[in-house]
Amino acid sequence: MSDLLRQPVFIISFLIIALFVVVGATFPEAFGEAATAGLDWATLTFGWFFLVSVFGFVVVLLFLAFSKYGDTKLGPPDSEPEFSYYSWVAMLLAAGFGIGLVFYGVAEPMSHFSEPPYGLAEPETVEAARLALQYSFFNWGVSQWSAFCIVGLIMGFFQFRKGKPGLVSAVMEPALEKVAGRRQIATALDIFAVIATVVGVATSLGLGVLQVNGGLNYLYGIPESFLWQAVILAIMVVAYMISASTGLEQGIRILSTTNLTIAMGLVIFVVIFGPSLQILRSFIEGMGAYFQNFVYMSLQANPHSDSTWASSWTIFYWAWVIAWSPFVGTFVARVSYGRTIREFVIGVLMVPPLLACVWHGIFGGAALSFDLAENAGIAQVVQENITFSLFRFLELFPATTLLSLLSMALIFIFLITSADSASYIVAQLTDYGSTNPPLLKRLVWGTMIAGICLTLIATGGLEALQAAAILAALPFVLVLYAMVWMLFRELARDRREQLERLYEEHEQTPVGASLEEARQLSENGAQEESS
Repeated sequence: MSDLLRQPVFIISFLIIALFVVVGATFPEAFGEAATAGLDWATLTFGWFFLVSVFGFVVVLLFLAFSKYGDTKLGPPDSEPEFSYYSWVAMLLAAGFGIGLVFYGVAEPMSHFSEPPYGLAEPETVEAARLALQYSFFNWGVSQWSAFCIVGLIMGFFQFRKGKPGLVSAVMEPALEKVAGRRQIATALDIFAVIATVVGVATSLGLGVLQVNGGLNYLYGIPESFLWQAVILAIMVVAYMISASTGLEQGIRILSTTNLTIAMGLVIFVVIFGPSLQILRSFIEGMGAYFQNFVYMSLQANPHSDSTWASSWTIFYWAWVIAWSPFVGTFVARVSYGRTIREFVIGVLMVPPLLACVWHGIFGGAALSFDLAENAGIAQVVQENITFSLFRFLELFPATTLLSLLSMALIFIFLITSADSASYIVAQLTDYGSTNPPLLKRLVWGTMIAGICLTLIATGGLEALQAAAILAALPFVLVLYAMVWMLFRELARDRREQLERLYEEHEQTPVGASLEEARQLSENGAQEESS
Protein backbone atom coordinates (compact mmCIF):
# COMPACT_ATOMS: atom_id res chain seq x y z
CA MET A 1 0.00 0.00 0.00
CA SER A 2 2.87 2.38 0.80
CA ASP A 3 4.19 1.86 -2.72
CA LEU A 4 0.85 3.05 -4.15
CA LEU A 5 1.19 6.33 -2.29
CA ARG A 6 4.46 7.02 -4.12
CA GLN A 7 2.89 6.71 -7.56
CA PRO A 8 1.67 10.16 -8.69
CA VAL A 9 -0.36 8.96 -11.70
CA PHE A 10 -2.31 6.54 -9.52
CA ILE A 11 -2.87 8.99 -6.66
CA ILE A 12 -3.79 12.06 -8.70
CA SER A 13 -6.06 10.12 -11.07
CA PHE A 14 -7.75 8.41 -8.13
CA LEU A 15 -8.34 11.71 -6.31
CA ILE A 16 -9.72 13.48 -9.40
CA ILE A 17 -12.17 10.67 -10.15
CA ALA A 18 -13.12 10.33 -6.48
CA LEU A 19 -13.82 14.08 -6.36
CA PHE A 20 -15.90 13.70 -9.51
CA VAL A 21 -17.99 10.98 -7.84
CA VAL A 22 -18.41 12.92 -4.56
CA VAL A 23 -19.47 16.15 -6.29
CA GLY A 24 -21.93 14.27 -8.51
CA ALA A 25 -23.43 12.45 -5.55
CA THR A 26 -23.64 15.63 -3.42
CA PHE A 27 -25.04 17.98 -6.08
CA PRO A 28 -26.76 15.71 -8.62
CA GLU A 29 -28.99 18.36 -10.21
CA ALA A 30 -26.25 20.97 -10.62
CA PHE A 31 -23.89 18.27 -11.85
CA GLY A 32 -26.41 17.10 -14.44
CA GLU A 33 -27.08 20.66 -15.65
CA ALA A 34 -23.35 21.35 -15.96
CA ALA A 35 -22.86 18.14 -17.94
CA THR A 36 -25.67 19.08 -20.34
CA ALA A 37 -24.28 22.59 -20.85
CA GLY A 38 -20.81 21.17 -21.45
CA LEU A 39 -22.20 18.69 -23.96
CA ASP A 40 -23.98 21.42 -25.94
CA TRP A 41 -20.88 23.62 -25.98
CA ALA A 42 -18.48 20.84 -27.00
CA THR A 43 -20.63 19.47 -29.84
CA LEU A 44 -21.44 22.92 -31.25
CA THR A 45 -17.88 24.22 -31.07
CA PHE A 46 -15.79 21.12 -31.77
CA GLY A 47 -18.10 18.74 -33.62
CA TRP A 48 -16.26 19.42 -36.88
CA PHE A 49 -12.95 18.66 -35.16
CA PHE A 50 -14.10 15.19 -34.12
CA LEU A 51 -15.27 14.49 -37.70
CA VAL A 52 -12.00 15.56 -39.30
CA SER A 53 -9.88 13.75 -36.71
CA VAL A 54 -11.58 10.38 -37.05
CA PHE A 55 -11.50 10.54 -40.86
CA GLY A 56 -7.81 11.38 -40.62
CA PHE A 57 -7.19 8.33 -38.42
CA VAL A 58 -8.75 6.10 -41.08
CA VAL A 59 -6.52 7.57 -43.80
CA VAL A 60 -3.37 7.21 -41.66
CA LEU A 61 -4.12 3.59 -40.77
CA LEU A 62 -4.80 2.53 -44.35
CA PHE A 63 -1.58 4.23 -45.44
CA LEU A 64 0.44 2.40 -42.79
CA ALA A 65 -1.14 -0.99 -43.56
CA PHE A 66 -0.22 -0.86 -47.23
CA SER A 67 3.03 1.06 -46.94
CA LYS A 68 6.60 -0.20 -46.49
CA TYR A 69 5.92 -0.30 -42.75
CA GLY A 70 3.16 -2.91 -43.09
CA ASP A 71 5.45 -5.89 -42.42
CA THR A 72 6.82 -4.44 -39.18
CA LYS A 73 5.81 -6.65 -36.25
CA LEU A 74 4.43 -5.50 -32.92
CA GLY A 75 7.27 -7.26 -31.21
CA PRO A 76 10.69 -8.60 -32.21
CA PRO A 77 11.05 -9.74 -35.86
CA ASP A 78 10.74 -13.41 -34.86
CA SER A 79 7.74 -12.98 -32.52
CA GLU A 80 4.50 -14.94 -33.01
CA PRO A 81 0.88 -14.08 -31.99
CA GLU A 82 -0.04 -15.07 -28.44
CA PHE A 83 -3.73 -15.87 -29.12
CA SER A 84 -5.61 -17.67 -31.86
CA TYR A 85 -7.49 -15.53 -34.38
CA TYR A 86 -10.89 -16.51 -32.93
CA SER A 87 -9.83 -15.69 -29.37
CA TRP A 88 -8.23 -12.48 -30.60
CA VAL A 89 -11.42 -11.26 -32.28
CA ALA A 90 -13.50 -12.33 -29.27
CA MET A 91 -11.28 -10.31 -26.95
CA LEU A 92 -11.55 -7.28 -29.24
CA LEU A 93 -15.32 -7.41 -28.86
CA ALA A 94 -15.00 -7.91 -25.10
CA ALA A 95 -13.27 -4.58 -24.72
CA GLY A 96 -16.61 -2.85 -24.11
CA PHE A 97 -17.62 -2.68 -27.74
CA GLY A 98 -20.18 -5.43 -27.36
CA ILE A 99 -22.32 -3.58 -24.81
CA GLY A 100 -22.97 -0.68 -27.14
CA LEU A 101 -23.64 -3.04 -30.02
CA VAL A 102 -26.33 -4.97 -28.13
CA PHE A 103 -27.81 -1.72 -26.77
CA TYR A 104 -28.05 0.00 -30.15
CA GLY A 105 -28.41 -3.00 -32.50
CA VAL A 106 -32.19 -2.56 -32.80
CA ALA A 107 -32.53 0.86 -31.19
CA GLU A 108 -30.34 2.87 -33.55
CA PRO A 109 -31.80 1.79 -36.92
CA MET A 110 -35.32 2.21 -35.55
CA SER A 111 -34.44 5.65 -34.15
CA HIS A 112 -33.17 6.73 -37.57
CA PHE A 113 -36.28 5.19 -39.11
CA SER A 114 -38.47 7.46 -36.96
CA GLU A 115 -36.15 10.50 -37.25
CA PRO A 116 -34.12 10.19 -40.47
CA PRO A 117 -30.57 11.63 -40.39
CA TYR A 118 -30.45 15.32 -41.24
CA GLY A 119 -34.11 15.15 -42.29
CA LEU A 120 -33.15 13.43 -45.55
CA ALA A 121 -36.37 11.40 -45.80
CA GLU A 122 -39.92 11.25 -44.52
CA PRO A 123 -40.14 9.31 -41.24
CA GLU A 124 -41.08 5.62 -41.33
CA THR A 125 -40.83 5.26 -45.10
CA VAL A 126 -38.85 2.88 -47.29
CA GLU A 127 -36.27 5.62 -47.93
CA ALA A 128 -36.02 6.25 -44.17
CA ALA A 129 -35.35 2.52 -43.67
CA ARG A 130 -32.54 2.61 -46.26
CA LEU A 131 -30.93 5.63 -44.59
CA ALA A 132 -31.36 4.05 -41.17
CA LEU A 133 -29.11 1.11 -42.07
CA GLN A 134 -26.68 3.24 -44.08
CA TYR A 135 -25.98 5.58 -41.15
CA SER A 136 -26.01 2.76 -38.59
CA PHE A 137 -23.29 1.01 -40.61
CA PHE A 138 -21.37 4.26 -40.79
CA ASN A 139 -21.61 4.97 -37.05
CA TRP A 140 -20.48 1.45 -36.14
CA GLY A 141 -18.11 0.78 -39.00
CA VAL A 142 -14.51 1.51 -39.88
CA SER A 143 -14.49 5.05 -38.50
CA GLN A 144 -15.53 4.03 -34.99
CA TRP A 145 -12.73 1.51 -34.73
CA SER A 146 -10.09 3.81 -36.20
CA ALA A 147 -9.50 5.51 -32.83
CA PHE A 148 -9.09 2.13 -31.11
CA CYS A 149 -6.84 0.93 -33.90
CA ILE A 150 -4.53 3.96 -33.99
CA VAL A 151 -3.99 3.94 -30.22
CA GLY A 152 -3.54 0.15 -30.18
CA LEU A 153 -1.01 0.32 -33.00
CA ILE A 154 0.99 3.06 -31.31
CA MET A 155 0.98 1.40 -27.89
CA GLY A 156 1.79 -2.01 -29.34
CA PHE A 157 4.68 -0.69 -31.42
CA PHE A 158 6.31 1.22 -28.58
CA GLN A 159 5.67 -1.44 -25.96
CA PHE A 160 6.58 -4.59 -27.85
CA ARG A 161 8.87 -3.33 -30.61
CA LYS A 162 10.74 -0.59 -28.76
CA GLY A 163 10.60 -2.11 -25.28
CA LYS A 164 8.85 0.89 -23.72
CA PRO A 165 6.28 0.74 -20.89
CA GLY A 166 2.63 0.65 -22.00
CA LEU A 167 2.09 4.34 -21.25
CA VAL A 168 1.12 7.42 -23.26
CA SER A 169 4.07 9.25 -21.70
CA ALA A 170 6.46 6.53 -22.94
CA VAL A 171 5.30 7.18 -26.51
CA MET A 172 6.03 10.88 -26.13
CA GLU A 173 9.32 10.37 -24.24
CA PRO A 174 11.65 11.05 -27.24
CA ALA A 175 9.93 14.39 -27.91
CA LEU A 176 10.18 15.42 -24.25
CA GLU A 177 13.88 14.64 -23.76
CA LYS A 178 15.02 18.27 -23.88
CA VAL A 179 11.83 19.89 -22.55
CA ALA A 180 11.90 21.54 -19.13
CA GLY A 181 9.52 19.87 -16.70
CA ARG A 182 9.31 16.75 -18.86
CA ARG A 183 8.58 14.54 -15.85
CA GLN A 184 5.55 16.63 -14.89
CA ILE A 185 4.33 16.71 -18.51
CA ALA A 186 4.68 12.92 -18.75
CA THR A 187 2.68 12.49 -15.55
CA ALA A 188 -0.04 14.83 -16.86
CA LEU A 189 -0.29 12.86 -20.14
CA ASP A 190 -0.80 9.59 -18.27
CA ILE A 191 -3.39 11.18 -15.99
CA PHE A 192 -5.27 12.46 -19.08
CA ALA A 193 -5.29 8.93 -20.47
CA VAL A 194 -6.53 7.40 -17.20
CA ILE A 195 -9.37 9.90 -16.75
CA ALA A 196 -10.48 9.60 -20.39
CA THR A 197 -10.40 5.81 -20.09
CA VAL A 198 -12.39 5.67 -16.86
CA VAL A 199 -15.08 8.01 -18.18
CA GLY A 200 -15.29 6.25 -21.56
CA VAL A 201 -15.64 2.84 -19.96
CA ALA A 202 -18.16 4.14 -17.42
CA THR A 203 -20.26 5.35 -20.36
CA SER A 204 -20.26 1.89 -21.88
CA LEU A 205 -21.07 0.19 -18.59
CA GLY A 206 -23.86 2.68 -17.98
CA LEU A 207 -25.50 1.74 -21.27
CA GLY A 208 -25.35 -1.92 -20.32
CA VAL A 209 -26.81 -1.34 -16.86
CA LEU A 210 -29.67 0.74 -18.28
CA GLN A 211 -30.51 -1.97 -20.79
CA VAL A 212 -30.42 -4.81 -18.26
CA ASN A 213 -32.75 -2.78 -16.03
CA GLY A 214 -34.97 -2.05 -19.05
CA GLY A 215 -35.11 -5.75 -19.91
CA LEU A 216 -36.04 -6.73 -16.36
CA ASN A 217 -38.76 -4.07 -16.39
CA TYR A 218 -40.11 -5.17 -19.76
CA LEU A 219 -40.11 -8.88 -18.93
CA TYR A 220 -40.87 -8.97 -15.20
CA GLY A 221 -42.13 -5.51 -14.26
CA ILE A 222 -39.10 -4.70 -12.12
CA PRO A 223 -38.98 -0.87 -11.82
CA GLU A 224 -36.52 1.19 -13.84
CA SER A 225 -34.99 2.96 -10.89
CA PHE A 226 -31.66 4.08 -9.54
CA LEU A 227 -31.92 1.45 -6.79
CA TRP A 228 -32.19 -1.44 -9.23
CA GLN A 229 -29.46 0.01 -11.42
CA ALA A 230 -27.21 0.15 -8.36
CA VAL A 231 -28.06 -3.48 -7.55
CA ILE A 232 -27.23 -4.59 -11.12
CA LEU A 233 -23.94 -2.71 -10.99
CA ALA A 234 -23.08 -4.22 -7.60
CA ILE A 235 -23.67 -7.76 -8.90
CA MET A 236 -21.49 -6.92 -11.89
CA VAL A 237 -18.68 -5.70 -9.59
CA VAL A 238 -18.73 -8.94 -7.59
CA ALA A 239 -18.66 -11.04 -10.78
CA TYR A 240 -15.88 -8.87 -12.19
CA MET A 241 -13.76 -9.37 -9.06
CA ILE A 242 -14.08 -13.14 -9.47
CA SER A 243 -13.06 -12.85 -13.14
CA ALA A 244 -10.18 -10.48 -12.35
CA SER A 245 -8.69 -12.94 -9.88
CA THR A 246 -8.28 -15.55 -12.66
CA GLY A 247 -6.08 -13.41 -14.90
CA LEU A 248 -6.20 -12.30 -18.55
CA GLU A 249 -5.58 -15.73 -20.09
CA GLN A 250 -8.40 -17.36 -18.14
CA GLY A 251 -11.15 -14.95 -17.06
CA ILE A 252 -11.32 -12.48 -19.94
CA ARG A 253 -10.48 -15.04 -22.65
CA ILE A 254 -13.05 -17.61 -21.52
CA LEU A 255 -15.84 -15.08 -20.98
CA SER A 256 -15.05 -13.38 -24.29
CA THR A 257 -15.23 -16.55 -26.34
CA THR A 258 -18.44 -17.56 -24.52
CA ASN A 259 -20.02 -14.22 -25.34
CA LEU A 260 -19.00 -14.33 -28.98
CA THR A 261 -20.56 -17.79 -29.25
CA ILE A 262 -23.84 -16.58 -27.69
CA ALA A 263 -23.90 -13.57 -30.00
CA MET A 264 -23.35 -15.73 -33.08
CA GLY A 265 -26.13 -18.06 -31.90
CA LEU A 266 -28.58 -15.14 -31.62
CA VAL A 267 -27.59 -13.88 -35.07
CA ILE A 268 -28.17 -17.29 -36.66
CA PHE A 269 -31.54 -17.65 -34.88
CA VAL A 270 -32.79 -14.26 -36.10
CA VAL A 271 -31.68 -15.03 -39.66
CA ILE A 272 -33.43 -18.42 -39.68
CA PHE A 273 -36.69 -17.38 -38.03
CA GLY A 274 -36.82 -13.78 -39.24
CA PRO A 275 -37.50 -12.26 -42.68
CA SER A 276 -34.30 -13.75 -44.11
CA LEU A 277 -34.63 -12.46 -47.68
CA GLN A 278 -35.46 -8.93 -46.56
CA ILE A 279 -32.54 -8.97 -44.12
CA LEU A 280 -30.13 -10.01 -46.88
CA ARG A 281 -31.40 -7.44 -49.37
CA SER A 282 -31.41 -4.64 -46.81
CA PHE A 283 -27.89 -5.52 -45.67
CA ILE A 284 -26.47 -5.50 -49.21
CA GLU A 285 -28.18 -2.21 -50.07
CA GLY A 286 -27.10 -0.60 -46.81
CA MET A 287 -23.48 -1.67 -47.26
CA GLY A 288 -23.48 -0.37 -50.81
CA ALA A 289 -24.80 3.01 -49.70
CA TYR A 290 -22.28 3.06 -46.83
CA PHE A 291 -19.26 2.50 -49.10
CA GLN A 292 -20.57 4.83 -51.80
CA ASN A 293 -21.08 7.74 -49.41
CA PHE A 294 -18.30 7.05 -46.89
CA VAL A 295 -16.24 10.20 -47.48
CA TYR A 296 -19.30 12.45 -47.61
CA MET A 297 -20.72 11.05 -44.36
CA SER A 298 -17.30 11.26 -42.70
CA LEU A 299 -17.12 15.01 -43.30
CA GLN A 300 -20.84 15.86 -43.10
CA ALA A 301 -20.64 18.88 -40.78
CA ASN A 302 -24.07 20.24 -41.79
CA PRO A 303 -23.05 23.93 -41.43
CA HIS A 304 -26.30 25.53 -42.65
CA SER A 305 -28.72 23.67 -40.42
CA ASP A 306 -29.48 23.61 -36.72
CA SER A 307 -30.12 19.87 -36.81
CA THR A 308 -28.94 18.12 -33.65
CA TRP A 309 -28.82 14.70 -35.25
CA ALA A 310 -25.02 14.62 -35.72
CA SER A 311 -24.31 15.71 -32.15
CA SER A 312 -26.72 13.07 -30.79
CA TRP A 313 -25.26 10.26 -32.85
CA THR A 314 -22.07 10.53 -34.95
CA ILE A 315 -20.23 13.16 -32.91
CA PHE A 316 -21.19 11.41 -29.67
CA TYR A 317 -19.88 8.12 -31.04
CA TRP A 318 -16.60 9.65 -32.22
CA ALA A 319 -16.04 11.35 -28.87
CA TRP A 320 -17.05 8.20 -27.01
CA VAL A 321 -14.55 6.01 -28.86
CA ILE A 322 -11.77 8.61 -28.50
CA ALA A 323 -12.38 8.75 -24.74
CA TRP A 324 -12.44 4.96 -24.79
CA SER A 325 -9.37 4.61 -27.00
CA PRO A 326 -6.63 4.55 -24.31
CA PHE A 327 -8.40 1.54 -22.78
CA VAL A 328 -9.46 -0.35 -25.90
CA GLY A 329 -6.29 0.58 -27.77
CA THR A 330 -3.98 -0.52 -24.96
CA PHE A 331 -5.99 -3.71 -24.43
CA VAL A 332 -5.98 -4.47 -28.16
CA ALA A 333 -2.22 -3.90 -28.20
CA ARG A 334 -1.81 -6.23 -25.22
CA VAL A 335 -3.54 -9.14 -27.01
CA SER A 336 -1.93 -8.41 -30.42
CA TYR A 337 1.70 -9.16 -29.63
CA GLY A 338 3.52 -10.66 -32.60
CA ARG A 339 1.15 -9.48 -35.33
CA THR A 340 2.38 -7.27 -38.18
CA ILE A 341 1.13 -3.72 -38.64
CA ARG A 342 -0.71 -4.81 -41.80
CA GLU A 343 -2.34 -7.76 -40.04
CA PHE A 344 -3.19 -5.62 -37.03
CA VAL A 345 -4.79 -2.82 -39.03
CA ILE A 346 -6.75 -5.12 -41.33
CA GLY A 347 -7.89 -7.25 -38.38
CA VAL A 348 -8.87 -4.42 -36.03
CA LEU A 349 -10.16 -2.02 -38.68
CA MET A 350 -12.09 -4.56 -40.68
CA VAL A 351 -13.25 -7.57 -38.61
CA PRO A 352 -15.04 -5.89 -35.64
CA PRO A 353 -16.65 -3.23 -37.90
CA LEU A 354 -17.85 -5.96 -40.26
CA LEU A 355 -19.32 -7.91 -37.34
CA ALA A 356 -20.99 -4.71 -36.11
CA CYS A 357 -22.52 -4.08 -39.52
CA VAL A 358 -23.71 -7.68 -39.70
CA TRP A 359 -25.32 -7.31 -36.25
CA HIS A 360 -27.08 -4.06 -37.21
CA GLY A 361 -27.99 -5.44 -40.61
CA ILE A 362 -29.61 -8.55 -39.16
CA PHE A 363 -31.26 -7.13 -36.04
CA GLY A 364 -31.94 -3.67 -37.42
CA GLY A 365 -32.87 -4.97 -40.86
CA ALA A 366 -35.33 -7.48 -39.39
CA ALA A 367 -36.87 -4.81 -37.12
CA LEU A 368 -37.30 -2.41 -40.05
CA SER A 369 -38.90 -5.16 -42.10
CA PHE A 370 -41.33 -6.00 -39.28
CA ASP A 371 -42.39 -2.36 -38.94
CA LEU A 372 -42.75 -1.77 -42.69
CA ALA A 373 -44.54 -5.02 -43.51
CA GLU A 374 -46.47 -5.75 -40.32
CA ASN A 375 -46.61 -2.43 -38.47
CA ALA A 376 -45.05 -4.16 -35.45
CA GLY A 377 -44.63 -0.92 -33.50
CA ILE A 378 -40.93 -1.36 -32.70
CA ALA A 379 -40.14 2.24 -33.70
CA GLN A 380 -42.81 3.52 -31.33
CA VAL A 381 -41.38 1.48 -28.45
CA VAL A 382 -37.90 2.89 -29.18
CA GLN A 383 -39.24 6.43 -29.04
CA GLU A 384 -40.96 5.74 -25.73
CA ASN A 385 -38.12 3.85 -24.04
CA ILE A 386 -34.95 3.00 -25.92
CA THR A 387 -33.98 0.25 -23.43
CA PHE A 388 -37.08 -1.76 -24.42
CA SER A 389 -36.19 -1.98 -28.12
CA LEU A 390 -34.36 -5.31 -28.14
CA PHE A 391 -36.95 -7.05 -25.98
CA ARG A 392 -39.92 -5.80 -28.02
CA PHE A 393 -38.11 -7.07 -31.10
CA LEU A 394 -37.54 -10.52 -29.58
CA GLU A 395 -41.27 -10.81 -28.81
CA LEU A 396 -41.81 -11.37 -32.53
CA PHE A 397 -39.84 -14.63 -32.46
CA PRO A 398 -40.52 -18.06 -30.98
CA ALA A 399 -38.92 -18.88 -27.60
CA THR A 400 -39.13 -15.20 -26.64
CA THR A 401 -38.34 -15.73 -22.97
CA LEU A 402 -35.25 -17.82 -23.71
CA LEU A 403 -34.00 -15.29 -26.27
CA SER A 404 -34.51 -12.41 -23.84
CA LEU A 405 -32.67 -14.23 -21.06
CA LEU A 406 -29.80 -15.06 -23.41
CA SER A 407 -29.66 -11.41 -24.48
CA MET A 408 -29.47 -10.21 -20.88
CA ALA A 409 -26.80 -12.83 -20.18
CA LEU A 410 -24.93 -11.49 -23.22
CA ILE A 411 -25.13 -7.93 -21.92
CA PHE A 412 -24.16 -8.95 -18.40
CA ILE A 413 -21.12 -10.93 -19.51
CA PHE A 414 -20.09 -7.95 -21.65
CA LEU A 415 -20.41 -5.81 -18.52
CA ILE A 416 -18.10 -8.16 -16.63
CA THR A 417 -15.50 -8.47 -19.38
CA SER A 418 -15.54 -4.73 -19.99
CA ALA A 419 -14.97 -3.96 -16.32
CA ASP A 420 -12.33 -6.68 -16.08
CA SER A 421 -10.37 -5.63 -19.15
CA ALA A 422 -10.78 -1.91 -18.33
CA SER A 423 -9.52 -2.32 -14.77
CA TYR A 424 -6.58 -4.29 -16.17
CA ILE A 425 -5.61 -1.47 -18.53
CA VAL A 426 -6.18 1.38 -16.06
CA ALA A 427 -4.11 -0.54 -13.51
CA GLN A 428 -1.42 -0.89 -16.18
CA LEU A 429 -1.52 2.85 -16.91
CA THR A 430 -1.08 3.60 -13.21
CA ASP A 431 1.60 0.95 -12.61
CA TYR A 432 4.38 2.26 -14.84
CA GLY A 433 2.99 0.41 -17.85
CA SER A 434 3.36 -3.07 -16.37
CA THR A 435 1.84 -5.90 -18.45
CA ASN A 436 0.94 -7.68 -15.21
CA PRO A 437 -0.42 -5.02 -12.82
CA PRO A 438 -1.21 -6.10 -9.24
CA LEU A 439 -4.66 -7.48 -8.51
CA LEU A 440 -5.24 -4.84 -5.82
CA LYS A 441 -4.96 -2.04 -8.36
CA ARG A 442 -7.31 -3.83 -10.73
CA LEU A 443 -9.91 -4.21 -8.00
CA VAL A 444 -9.53 -0.56 -6.94
CA TRP A 445 -10.02 0.72 -10.46
CA GLY A 446 -12.89 -1.64 -11.17
CA THR A 447 -14.67 -0.24 -8.12
CA MET A 448 -13.92 3.37 -9.15
CA ILE A 449 -15.23 2.79 -12.68
CA ALA A 450 -18.44 1.38 -11.20
CA GLY A 451 -18.66 4.41 -8.89
CA ILE A 452 -18.39 6.96 -11.67
CA CYS A 453 -20.81 4.93 -13.79
CA LEU A 454 -23.38 5.05 -10.97
CA THR A 455 -22.80 8.79 -10.52
CA LEU A 456 -23.45 9.49 -14.19
CA ILE A 457 -26.62 7.37 -14.17
CA ALA A 458 -27.88 9.18 -11.05
CA THR A 459 -27.23 12.66 -12.44
CA GLY A 460 -28.75 12.36 -15.88
CA GLY A 461 -28.90 8.86 -17.25
CA LEU A 462 -28.09 8.49 -20.95
CA GLU A 463 -27.55 12.22 -21.55
CA ALA A 464 -25.04 12.49 -18.69
CA LEU A 465 -23.17 9.45 -20.05
CA GLN A 466 -22.96 11.10 -23.47
CA ALA A 467 -21.81 14.42 -22.03
CA ALA A 468 -19.07 12.84 -19.95
CA ALA A 469 -17.70 10.89 -22.93
CA ILE A 470 -17.52 13.94 -25.20
CA LEU A 471 -15.93 16.23 -22.60
CA ALA A 472 -13.34 13.60 -21.64
CA ALA A 473 -12.42 13.01 -25.27
CA LEU A 474 -11.83 16.62 -26.28
CA PRO A 475 -8.37 17.15 -24.71
CA PHE A 476 -7.23 13.64 -25.56
CA VAL A 477 -7.65 14.24 -29.31
CA LEU A 478 -4.69 16.62 -29.17
CA VAL A 479 -2.64 14.00 -27.35
CA LEU A 480 -3.53 11.51 -30.10
CA TYR A 481 -2.20 13.86 -32.79
CA ALA A 482 1.13 14.05 -30.99
CA MET A 483 1.23 10.25 -30.59
CA VAL A 484 0.65 9.74 -34.34
CA TRP A 485 3.55 12.09 -35.10
CA MET A 486 5.82 10.10 -32.77
CA LEU A 487 4.75 6.83 -34.39
CA PHE A 488 5.81 7.97 -37.86
CA ARG A 489 9.09 9.28 -36.49
CA GLU A 490 9.96 6.03 -34.73
CA LEU A 491 8.75 3.81 -37.59
CA ALA A 492 11.12 5.57 -39.96
CA ARG A 493 13.97 5.21 -37.46
CA ASP A 494 13.18 1.53 -36.84
CA ARG A 495 13.08 0.73 -40.56
CA ARG A 496 16.36 2.54 -41.15
CA GLU A 497 18.03 0.55 -38.38
CA GLN A 498 16.68 -2.75 -39.71
CA LEU A 499 17.78 -2.03 -43.28
CA GLU A 500 21.23 -0.94 -42.18
CA ARG A 501 21.61 -4.13 -40.15
CA LEU A 502 20.58 -6.29 -43.11
CA TYR A 503 22.89 -4.33 -45.42
CA GLU A 504 25.80 -4.91 -43.10
CA GLU A 505 25.02 -8.63 -42.83
CA HIS A 506 24.49 -9.35 -46.52
CA GLU A 507 26.43 -6.48 -48.15
CA GLN A 508 23.54 -5.69 -50.44
CA THR A 509 20.33 -3.71 -50.35
CA PRO A 510 17.54 -5.81 -48.83
CA VAL A 511 14.71 -6.84 -51.14
CA GLY A 512 11.81 -4.41 -50.86
CA ALA A 513 13.90 -1.36 -49.99
CA SER A 514 13.07 1.73 -51.98
CA LEU A 515 15.53 3.32 -54.41
CA GLU A 516 16.02 6.24 -52.04
CA GLU A 517 16.74 3.89 -49.17
CA ALA A 518 19.14 1.94 -51.38
CA ARG A 519 20.98 5.12 -52.31
CA GLN A 520 21.31 6.17 -48.69
CA LEU A 521 22.60 2.75 -47.67
CA SER A 522 25.14 2.74 -50.52
CA GLU A 523 26.38 6.20 -49.52
CA ASN A 524 26.72 5.09 -45.92
CA GLY A 525 28.70 2.02 -47.01
CA ALA A 526 31.00 4.09 -49.27
CA GLN A 527 31.68 6.55 -46.48
CA GLU A 528 32.58 3.73 -44.10
CA GLU A 529 34.99 2.18 -46.64
CA SER A 530 36.76 5.50 -47.31
CA SER A 531 37.18 6.15 -43.63
